[in-house]
Amino acid sequence: MEPLLALQNVSKTFRRSGGSVVHAVRGVDLEVGYGETLALVGESGSGKSTLGRIALGLLKPDQGRVMLAGKCLNELPPDELRLARTAMQPIFQDATASLNPRRSARELMAQALRGRPQAIEQRAIALLDSVGLRPGAEYLPRYPHELSGGQRQRLAIARALAVEPKLVIADEPLSGADVSIRGQILNLLIGIKEERGVAYLMITHDISIARAFADRVAVMMQGEIVETGPAKEVLSAPRHSYTKQLVAAVPMLDAPVNAGALEAGD
Repeated sequence: MEPLLALQNVSKTFRRSGGSVVHAVRGVDLEVGYGETLALVGESGSGKSTLGRIALGLLKPDQGRVMLAGKCLNELPPDELRLARTAMQPIFQDATASLNPRRSARELMAQALRGRPQAIEQRAIALLDSVGLRPGAEYLPRYPHELSGGQRQRLAIARALAVEPKLVIADEPLSGADVSIRGQILNLLIGIKEERGVAYLMITHDISIARAFADRVAVMMQGEIVETGPAKEVLSAPRHSYTKQLVAAVPMLDAPVNAGALEAGD
């Protein structure tokens, strides 16, 4: 079966104001299968987020192709591209920045559900309930500033799920959260995968999260993929020296995922 997402020989460079060139992504090939979780790991500046933005269509690659469900996104006309891209949705690190502060949860969810079947409010409530914002009806009139950090991330996840995507690209969605919230959001994402069959491209610098969450791991260094394979194999017996350094920097690699209950008060 062809992969759900395939990045083929993708490269991207940026020019700084002084004229110097930064090779953010260098000839990357990467695939995510249907229902699979691939963790893209590496240090800050390795090119992970740039690659994620290219996959989402937020950046155009200098070369290479982005294939989604067998369609080359680079070659689609704008109308077809907008329709094709509904199959993948982002979850960003900073939920506060990704949510319009002037829109209530009701308005944010209605915007995401626009063009979907009737009974939008009932669907919005069901989605909020499903991500642990219970009862969902009580959260509809609230604005982002009236929610905690964990609640805002749950709202962002609910909005991403509104269009029933096949793929979620999550760029450091747990960064900055405290330990209890990290465990609860991670368990939420795992539950969504089991219930809905959603595939994930999880972009993270945290090896322990990759090991707990991912089926496969791709390790990125200086714009290139230097190692890839099943998560357990790569992270228990890394081959590349850079992967070995990343694994060695995690003090408690075998720590279990926090399996606490998903509570809306977080």
